[in-house]
Amino acid sequence: MLYQAYQLQSDLMSPLRLMAQSLGASLWFKDTENSPVRKIAAACDVFSRLRLTHSRPGYGITSVKVGQVEVEVNEEITLALPFGSLLHFKRTGDAVDLDDQPPVLLVAPLSGHFSTLLRETLRTLLQDHDVYITDWYNARDVALTEGGFALDDYAEHMIRFIEAIGPGTHVVAVCQPCVAALAAAAIMAEDDNPCQPRSLTLMAGPVDCRINPTGVNTLAVSKPIEWFEKNLITHVPLPHKGFMRRVYPGFIQLSAFLSMNPARHKAQFKDMYKYLLEGDIEKADTIRNFYDEYLAVNDLPAEFYLETVAKVFQTYDLPRGVLTYKDRIVNPAAIRRTALMTVEGERDDICSVGQTMAAQDLASSVRPSQRTHHIQTGVGHYGVFSGKKWNQQIYPRVRDMIYANQL
Repeated sequence: MLYQAYQLQSDLMSPLRLMAQSLGASLWFKDTENSPVRKIAAACDVFSRLRLTHSRPGYGITSVKVGQVEVEVNEEITLALPFGSLLHFKRTGDAVDLDDQPPVLLVAPLSGHFSTLLRETLRTLLQDHDVYITDWYNARDVALTEGGFALDDYAEHMIRFIEAIGPGTHVVAVCQPCVAALAAAAIMAEDDNPCQPRSLTLMAGPVDCRINPTGVNTLAVSKPIEWFEKNLITHVPLPHKGFMRRVYPGFIQLSAFLSMNPARHKAQFKDMYKYLLEGDIEKADTIRNFYDEYLAVNDLPAEFYLETVAKVFQTYDLPRGVLTYKDRIVNPAAIRRTALMTVEGERDDICSVGQTMAAQDLASSVRPSQRTHHIQTGVGHYGVFSGKKWNQQIYPRVRDMIYANQL
């Protein structure tokens, strides 16, 4: 009933938001800052944005600077599967040689937000690489006839995506998929797959959550997995394509995030109203753009969510050597020809220092010359893959590692 109640509330509020959006647009006139008309227009604009959306926002990357040259970027689907696609950001330009730049698969989390959360990570990588991303779909839009999607399926998708790109692919995994990325690399190595990654970069991921447990880790073990299934899993209601699919709704995860700091979010919307009222559109747009992304929620397949909680956060299957892929034990020590880099943030309160570095011990057969570990001072979780220090200090190290393992 939880999802049905949410859907009913959303359906009832939708006409009011559309009316506010229309009214706000019709009352928006130039040179009316701080006037009663502008107050109404600004209030309507803010109210119309107090909503969740369930469609992926656009990546908005149409060009990127390669060296000193601005080149065009176009999105192309390389491989489409029921739960996600391999999206290629193809760069075109005659003034710069793009053929020798290495292919990189950016593995995005399958979480309550869409892969566009890594937009800035993607934009930075495009400066020096031929980039693909895992573009996960909203589970509520996937028909029940497509079957389930569990942790094995995630790893299998990764393997198929890497094979679709071809030999010489470099993989960069951010946060949650670090476990699946390491597992996929191990399986490909054990099978002597010709497309096994040339390098694997794991960034702020929960490889071994027994190390320096965070509040997130403590919460995960505070209840049995049956509690999570009973209280957080629900069925997709009509009229959605995935009707009756069991999911962990994105709006539940977002509600948890919002409740952690409600005063900050309230202040942000107050600021947006103030900027609209005063005519400072650039500052208002900054807040608008952030919340357009933040309030776009993605439902997770129940199987994937529950297995992730159980195997990654509760029983630590990978570091204990009992994680399986299609009934095969995952053995990271099988990785020999893939260079390994791990990146952590000093202030990360989601995946603390040591949890990602654990991959270095698990992949014990990687040569010392092909290992790299970096702890970035002064950044939390999101600072590992976005922001100033990502661009200026972390990314150059990731780029250099990839290019050092090109041959």
